Amino acid sequence: MRIFVWLLLCSGVIAQADEKDDLRPLFNGRDLSGWVLVNTPPQTWRFEDGLLVCSGRPIGEIRTEKMYQNFVLELEWRHMVPRGNAGVFVWADDITAAGQPFHRGVEVQVLENSYGNTRGYTTHGDIFPIHGAKMTPVNGRGGSRAFPTENRSRPSPQWNHYRIECRDGNISLAVNGKVVTRGTECSPRKGYICLESEGGVVHYRNVRIQELPDSPVDEKDTAIANRGFRSLYTGLDLTGWKTTAADNTWQSKDWVLSYTGQASGERAALQTTSRVSAAGLICDFKLKEDAARVIWELVSADGTQTIDTADAGLSSCLARPGRWNRIEVIRGENASVRLNGQTVDQTPTNASDASLRLIPTGAVDFANIYVREAR
Repeated sequence: MRIFVWLLLCSGVIAQADEKDDLRPLFNGRDLSGWVLVNTPPQTWRFEDGLLVCSGRPIGEIRTEKMYQNFVLELEWRHMVPRGNAGVFVWADDITAAGQPFHRGVEVQVLENSYGNTRGYTTHGDIFPIHGAKMTPVNGRGGSRAFPTENRSRPSPQWNHYRIECRDGNISLAVNGKVVTRGTECSPRKGYICLESEGGVVHYRNVRIQELPDSPVDEKDTAIANRGFRSLYTGLDLTGWKTTAADNTWQSKDWVLSYTGQASGERAALQTTSRVSAAGLICDFKLKEDAARVIWELVSADGTQTIDTADAGLSSCLARPGRWNRIEVIRGENASVRLNGQTVDQTPTNASDASLRLIPTGAVDFANIYVREAR
């Protein structure tokens, strides 16, 4: 009997070792190969002695090049400042949600202990759906957020270990060796993995993944796959843009690019310094006063495509001042213009190489300025 028990224990140890051996690194320790800079510039992320260091600025994310459905993700993290805020997203879309610096997906919270604990959140491994995603929480408090059953997170600058298991739309989180948070019935349940930058310096190491066999998944439960968009705004400054407007008329406010409204028309224009092969454009904007207006111009050798929020088709789809809008321009085959999900009666030109100009009147905030390269 003792021999039998001993064999079982040994087989269990071997099985655990084999499972750990199946975890492979998601970073090479030198650069961001295999990852996409979604709305943060290279300056936000760097490697030091094999550690991935995130500056916390601007607020935004990087994501994997590959989509994942069922997997085990392990990583270690530590905040280097009290009240640091970050996160791991799973099953996320290719780019950020409208009027937000983060993706639609399920977030695994990475908060430093000094942030404090309330009935609405904790610093010990909450899990919650964000920006249109769905999840049924285990140990919830009346909403969609799942709360940990124990407080196991260590304060800055100590390291913490997360083990995130995602299987068939169910998610669990082990904090420093024990499962404390769970969610079920997630949608999406296939998508990208993201790391979040949100203001404080945070370090990551030993970020590893074990892919598990996929299972059938509905299209409605699959995140939006890569459409080839890249960000034109760094979130740090106006690199890549030029303007003749007065100083401080355009202001970089982290993930938001703000226009103060001090000038109008051509005197307010902000233009990319180089041409882009813009097969598509996405731009979020928020009119901050009733009289505010935005014109987008795609200036190419074939002419100028003008899109104006004052046009009847667009103005009827606008959110009221103070709320975010998302305009989507598809050029070439199946050309269309959509504002807040509604197709308007405009047809973009087919020209590809163009400079993008933003011409606001009145105070306007911009964010999530993406172009899709022609393929």
